[in-house]
Amino acid sequence: MEFSFGFILSIAIAIYLAIDAPKHGKNPWMWGILGFVFGPIVLGIYFIKTGRKVAGWIILIIAIILILMLILLFAVGFFLIFQGI
Repeated sequence: MEFSFGFILSIAIAIYLAIDAPKHGKNPWMWGILGFVFGPIVLGIYFIKTGRKVAGWIILIIAIILILMLILLFAVGFFLIFQGI
């Protein structure tokens, strides 16, 4: 379920960026591909570059915090596995 949600979110971000990029004089293919691969981080950067700085910074900070929490969760999991718990 989580994989499908992330995949659908990446597709939605890519479609939005590909449609909105030409309105701001940006390359739609580049932003669409970057949005599909990197998701919310690219969406935040795109918003910052197109003048919607507040929304861009909020999305970027939330995405970075979630990624750091995921990394920390995996690190704690590996630590517990290798400690034999």
